[in-house]
Amino acid sequence: MIDIIPSIWIQNGKCVRIRQGDFSKTEEYKESPIDFARRFQDHGIKTVHLVDLDGARKGSPVNYHVLEAMAAHTSLNIDFAGGAQTDGDISKIFEYGGAYVTAASIAVTNPELFSEWVVTYGREKVTLAADSLKEKVVFRGWQKKSDMDLYDHIDFFYSRGLKYVKTTDISKDGSLEGPAFNLYEKILKKFPDIGLLASGGVRGIDDIKQLNEMGLFGVIFGKAYYEGKLKLEEIESLISSSKD
Repeated sequence: MIDIIPSIWIQNGKCVRIRQGDFSKTEEYKESPIDFARRFQDHGIKTVHLVDLDGARKGSPVNYHVLEAMAAHTSLNIDFAGGAQTDGDISKIFEYGGAYVTAASIAVTNPELFSEWVVTYGREKVTLAADSLKEKVVFRGWQKKSDMDLYDHIDFFYSRGLKYVKTTDISKDGSLEGPAFNLYEKILKKFPDIGLLASGGVRGIDDIKQLNEMGLFGVIFGKAYYEGKLKLEEIESLISSSKD
């Protein structure tokens, strides 16, 4: 069964959403990150994707206090993303309660260091965020574009032991127009043993079911839930049925 993982995006300590990497299109939610996390946990979810937007833009994690509070007040596995650039950053993320780290920019700017992280901290603990626009890699909170081919980028780390990769087609993010199914098919065909996590565009439970049938390891959702298109009761039912 596919891992179903809600995303919680943090800016200035508060839950927000942005669309397609445009920080001028920020929506702030009234509920706290901890409130959302507890609700997810109450419906059978085991892992959350905590995105430090301030850290992603700055180039070093900022919202450690949110990570620490979430780890203290829930039993969720927290996958932390946003700004990790050094061994010290990684150590602090784990120290403050992160179970996993997802990183993007460092894999572009210092691929050898990211490869070392996979070995040092374990391939179960470190995920590559290979986000793209028109199959070219974007990074630094989606603010920087590159001419780097997405598949070449993944292959560099795949050949060095990478187990998990999260890919967002940023043209899909926050659009509620459906995940990038064709892109995920291509990645799975090229890297059949990779643990692929889809992110962006999820409209509802049927999209999650289709990604599960395709053989993806995980799906990260956000806006569909926050806008009432995807119900936690539906997710809980799907999780329960997979255990029967």
